[in-house]
Amino acid sequence: MWLQREITLDPRPRGFHLVTREIEGALPELGDMGVGLAHLFIRHTSASLTLNENAS
Repeated sequence: MWLQREITLDPRPRGFHLVTREIEGALPELGDMGVGLAHLFIRHTSASLTLNENAS
């Protein structure tokens, strides 16, 4: 099953921001998938993306 979405996030001030809920809200089909791959494209030249496991 292929799933493709373009998600646009609102601009934020400089810093670290959790976007998990926004991504999950835009992709309700994720609950039906067991395995997947995400391709992320950030359009700003000085933006960066960090993926972290949220473990306690």
